[in-house]
Amino acid sequence: MISSILAQVPWQSPTVDYHAIAPEIVLAAGICLIILVDLFVSESKRWVTASLTGFVMLGALLPVVTLAVADADVRSLFGGRYVIDEFALTLKALFLIAGYVVVLLSQNHVEEGDYHRGEYYTLLLTSVTGMVMMASSRDLVSIFVALEFLSIPAYMLAAWRKRDRKSNEAGVKYYLLGVFASAVMLYGMSLLYGVTGSTLLSDIGAQLTGKGEFGGVEVLAVVFVIVGFAFKVSAVPFHTWAPDTYEGAPTPITAFLSVASKAAGFVALVTILYVGVPEAKDVWQPFLWVLSALTMTVGNLLALRQSNIVRMLAYSSISQGGFILMPLAVAGVGDAAEPALRAVVVYLIVYAAMNLGMFAVVIAASRNTRSGEISSFGGLFSYAPGLGVLMTIFLASLAGIPPLGGWIAKFGAFRAVLEAGNGWAYAIAVIGAVNSVVAFGYYGSVMREVWMKPTPHGETTSVRTPGSLTAALAITGVATLVLGVLPGTVMRFGDLSDLVGAFGR
Repeated sequence: MISSILAQVPWQSPTVDYHAIAPEIVLAAGICLIILVDLFVSESKRWVTASLTGFVMLGALLPVVTLAVADADVRSLFGGRYVIDEFALTLKALFLIAGYVVVLLSQNHVEEGDYHRGEYYTLLLTSVTGMVMMASSRDLVSIFVALEFLSIPAYMLAAWRKRDRKSNEAGVKYYLLGVFASAVMLYGMSLLYGVTGSTLLSDIGAQLTGKGEFGGVEVLAVVFVIVGFAFKVSAVPFHTWAPDTYEGAPTPITAFLSVASKAAGFVALVTILYVGVPEAKDVWQPFLWVLSALTMTVGNLLALRQSNIVRMLAYSSISQGGFILMPLAVAGVGDAAEPALRAVVVYLIVYAAMNLGMFAVVIAASRNTRSGEISSFGGLFSYAPGLGVLMTIFLASLAGIPPLGGWIAKFGAFRAVLEAGNGWAYAIAVIGAVNSVVAFGYYGSVMREVWMKPTPHGETTSVRTPGSLTAALAITGVATLVLGVLPGTVMRFGDLSDLVGAFGR
């Protein structure tokens, strides 16, 4: 009987654009390949897994490039729930390049640390796959699945040094707070579904359009969703996991969390704000204004007190997140939506280059100092002039000093805020300007150690930098310089013609 009923149903295979999802297919195949290779490769040749992981990242980047040059049409899959447009392609490329740099940072670190290499790179690839999926997700379900896909491997990678109590603490704290934040966010998503009857963001936006006054359920839904993503981007007061997790995790994973994971959180937040709840700007705009001001200020003030370089960079990362939130705090004012989105994309690209570069210098120098204290970098220029110059470049860029990449990122954020042209916009711009000055205090203190302080314990041994680290330093150093000297290079990615249109504005 069942077979006769099924025979009467007009079955039709769904049409799948395999070119559009080629990056995800390459990454999925790469995950399987790394698992198999790790099973059959001898212990002396386990370095192969790192090389293969890097090739998989670059292989997934190829279809992103071909999609970008193929045509300007937006590709929509699964009823508009998965979209490949210029915004998605730009962020996919960012995630894949950042993942490749993290592989370069990890290669010697993993080999010398007696880690399980196959599992390490498998989890890293899995997390990057979740980020690539996040860039195209336009549905609450696909966003949540992508978020967990990128977060669960990150929980395990944070606790990868199993014999280290700090690493165990990092993993447990990150996991427990992450699960709590996911639960809060999922509850907000369920409320959005309850009041609109759909999980598709464009449908949610259409249902909420014209409502005028929002009831308590809608307000609660929007706030809960923002709180969930505020944890992912380590916005104050949802930042408490970040310093301990960054310090306890392996340093390449710390770099990965501070750049790629944070960027994925911002991508999801921007997608929901611009597509799902643009009409609820009276709810989310004041909330983001407060989050931005708190995140910049608290992050900077706590960074001033740090003596450990990784903890300082953790609070620096928190503060930088406040600057990225700053344009979104006024995105609903007048015609500020497009400049705000442009500023966020540009900031994420520049921040990835300079922050990954900074962690690369820390990893390279720590091979000699065997310490994470800021004082251990005293006199770095005297015995490792190349690393000293690069550290200065990355620190100056993080501080926003021209002509390095950081200045164009901050300039774009301030310009987007000032274009809003109201009192709240000017107020957040003043807070940002004050925090930019404060931030130079701790960036400048590290520069002073590198150039003016004596070498600790008379250490003058030159630093031997492995080839993979040298490649990472070259990529990030060149990117930081080029993005600052030729700002049109990065502004091109922020001026994508359909960037705002893709979000239903």
